[in-house]
Amino acid sequence: MNLAEKIGVLDDSVRAPLYQQMQDALRRGIEAGALKPQEALPPERDIATEFGISRITVRKAIDGLVADGMLTRRQGAGTFVGGRVEKQFSKLTSFSEDMAARGRTARSEWIAQTEGAVNSDESLTLGLSPGSRVFRFHRIRYADEQPMALEYSTIPGFGLPGLDVVGVSLYAALEAAGHRPVRALQRLRAVLFNAEQAKLLDIQAGAPGLFIERRGFLEDGRAIETTHSWYRGDAYDFVAELNALA
Repeated sequence: MNLAEKIGVLDDSVRAPLYQQMQDALRRGIEAGALKPQEALPPERDIATEFGISRITVRKAIDGLVADGMLTRRQGAGTFVGGRVEKQFSKLTSFSEDMAARGRTARSEWIAQTEGAVNSDESLTLGLSPGSRVFRFHRIRYADEQPMALEYSTIPGFGLPGLDVVGVSLYAALEAAGHRPVRALQRLRAVLFNAEQAKLLDIQAGAPGLFIERRGFLEDGRAIETTHSWYRGDAYDFVAELNALA
């Protein structure tokens, strides 16, 4: 099935600019489910040929949907329909596990990996004595090459054998070391991304996001992680199951 069969042809009688018509048709196709999450669009030149419009018009239509988070460009791969991720608050899972459960490939781009003495805020949050050693991991989290979140984690020195044991998943490294958290406290609030954060996530400055503070604990009650995460508001839905008291 070609793209026109999925989203319909453009109407010559409509007065709206061609790029707007193309954009609206793609939007309707995504919202109606004719274009599925993670589905690849044809190359821009093929879309232009199929609909009898210029590549510039196609690109302008796609640019608007990329800005809205409905489409995403992956370097060297093309343009894909976006797919929102539902994160269950009731389950203590890692980003990598969440993506794997949805058939998506997670990876990290490191901003910084450092080892040093605990600072005053970390000491209070993690219950560590002044001078205690900690590991800090700052990274951009990707799903299928789409930047999804910024994640800044601090781990007590006893939790890991070293910086180099953390690959794609911090929780996998903690589990291998016998220090995976079994419970966590989380606090969430809405934020707007500043210019630096927006550049890292390839979104517009001022775009809405979700900020989460998480503190993870071991079975013996010791804090094993403190993580600050900034999630794209156009890519994530956070879901919690609520039950009435008996």
